[in-house]
Amino acid sequence: MLILLYPAFQNRFTLPVPCTSSKFRTFIGEVCLLKINPYILLLFIGLSLATFSAAQKEQAIVRFDFYGDSILLPFNNTSLVPLPGKLEEKAIQSFVQTISQSDYSPVINALLAYKTAYKLDDWLFYQLVRKTAQQVSPKADNYYRYTLYKWFLLTRSGYDAILAIAGDQLLFYVQSDENIYNIPYRVKNGRQYICLNYHDYGSIDFENVQFRELALPAVATAKKGFSYKISHLPNFRPDAYLEKDIRFNFHNSDYYFKIKLNPEVKTIFSNYPVVDYESYFNIPLSRETYQSLIPVLKQKTQKLSIKKGIDFLVHFTREAFLFEPDSAVFGAEKRLSPEQTLLYEQSDCEDRAALFFYLVKEIYNLPMIVLSFPRHVTIAVHLKKPVGKPILYNGKKYTVCEPTPQKDELGLGQLPAGLQKQQYEIAYSYTPGQL
Repeated sequence: MLILLYPAFQNRFTLPVPCTSSKFRTFIGEVCLLKINPYILLLFIGLSLATFSAAQKEQAIVRFDFYGDSILLPFNNTSLVPLPGKLEEKAIQSFVQTISQSDYSPVINALLAYKTAYKLDDWLFYQLVRKTAQQVSPKADNYYRYTLYKWFLLTRSGYDAILAIAGDQLLFYVQSDENIYNIPYRVKNGRQYICLNYHDYGSIDFENVQFRELALPAVATAKKGFSYKISHLPNFRPDAYLEKDIRFNFHNSDYYFKIKLNPEVKTIFSNYPVVDYESYFNIPLSRETYQSLIPVLKQKTQKLSIKKGIDFLVHFTREAFLFEPDSAVFGAEKRLSPEQTLLYEQSDCEDRAALFFYLVKEIYNLPMIVLSFPRHVTIAVHLKKPVGKPILYNGKKYTVCEPTPQKDELGLGQLPAGLQKQQYEIAYSYTPGQL
């Protein structure tokens, strides 16, 4: 089996799996297990592939950029199946039958090898699947075939996914047990399936449009549920980052930071749904952004008491960004990860709460709770000596730390005036070491 996979990572390269093709080894020998300059290797592989392809005419190579990595994937030409531009169930069934009989295993094995080597979470793996499908069958050329390739690659990678149609609309769902709030879902055999391509249609009147699941052959290995949790972001190339100036005032002193941010973070999360607070509060920063911000904040707060250090972080999140509700910026509810909050010029209370939570966790790693009011979200931190009127939760006293700018300047332990008598719920509680 031939597996061609080229992730260019900084200035070093290691193929995640051994090259098992004797013909391929004829050209590159044992180089696939060595760490060498990726640009030399890319040229070497390119020359090798030219000769190798002459002997393997049925083999196509899919090439694309994946957040700074140059990807080469094998894709057998027998897997390039035509499909009419009109949505017809018989045509889809014929497509699936034909592609299922093709030699698709090399590209699936290569995708899974990359997933394992770079520890891709499901959301990022799906972005890799999307880019692969786009290269094989461009979305603009035939949307239905593009969607079918995504479904096919995902199911053959082990995920439980289904298709549903109504008229000229084709929806693609994946099984997930997590709470997802702003996109459609279906229930099948008591299990929840989340729609992955609803954004392509913008709006569907599900009360008047009835979708039915396509009857397609079951895939015995497609049993895995999909998770929207993200444990790390890609290791973008350092030269892909831009610098952003951040300024704020704390106790009549001005502070200035120059942090590194990658615009591709916006792309990664462009269609990311609204997930629960635990999931998106714990999305980490990318490597370069982390290194440009967290050590600086640690240095600025190391001589302060914990209480003053927390207050320093409160002022950072309040003053370093303009406030704007999601409806004005995005036209709908959108929860930003900590890095997105740093990247965008405007953010709302939920976004600042996520960033403040992340900063406190990284610098002090203290227990925290998320207070969710009907129209506001804020954070309370467990301090040894609580400030103001504490929030009692599970035997601990938490100090309110309001990270969103208010009409009146608030100190630690103070809620905005309009919230002091409002009911709230504890939407998420964080205890160090218990994610």
